[in-house]
Amino acid sequence: MSVLVEICCGSVEDVIEAEKGGAHRAELCSALHLGGLTPTAATILEAKRLAKLPLMVMIRLRGGGFCYSEVEMATMERDMDLAVEFGADGFVFGVLTDDGKVDQRRTKRLVDRTGNLPTVFHRAFDVTPDAFEALEAIIDLGVTRILTSGQKPSSLDGAPLIKELIIRAAGRIEVLPGGGIRAGNAAQIVDLTGCRQVHLTAHTTYLDRSTYANRTIAFGSTSAPTEDVVKVVDKSVVAAIVSATRN
Repeated sequence: MSVLVEICCGSVEDVIEAEKGGAHRAELCSALHLGGLTPTAATILEAKRLAKLPLMVMIRLRGGGFCYSEVEMATMERDMDLAVEFGADGFVFGVLTDDGKVDQRRTKRLVDRTGNLPTVFHRAFDVTPDAFEALEAIIDLGVTRILTSGQKPSSLDGAPLIKELIIRAAGRIEVLPGGGIRAGNAAQIVDLTGCRQVHLTAHTTYLDRSTYANRTIAFGSTSAPTEDVVKVVDKSVVAAIVSATRN
């Protein structure tokens, strides 16, 4: 049985390149350096127009934690409405309480908003205090899958928990490993966990020299990439991952 490869994409061009590389599904975000935020409506529209990959759209309006105000919840719900209108194939989100547990009431609001589209509880899962309690809560909410690194910095480190989550889920929810997966370790993670799908970035970089006339200016925080570095999906990296997991 083949392994489904989902590529995390930060632009329309990323989606196009992921498709060329043989990816099976895309997660569409903006601001990947923040872990992924909601993409613009135009990005969703153009990605749907120019590529055939199923698009899982991130619904996350800011960086930081995952405990949201009512104003933030209303904004995310409106983002979901627009994304449905523009052709989203599913949604990625996660809402926690102030103590880090799954906020079941608010997460249910987002699940219900999607209709019958697939849903993913993202790596907010990885900061919950009890992974198995969170698993059962998310299953009860009717979420399609959980994206997780096994509550470790990488999926390879978290492989034992990922395997246990898949066993405990027993087909009631999909478990999607993501975090630190590369062509060189994807097959190992599949073997260690028994997963049938993986989530990862597949980026290369190029330089945008349009800021070089004044290198003293920066438009983001000091932890963000420098202004001349642009990350893009590399179709050859995608192809290598697809090949590694197939073999």
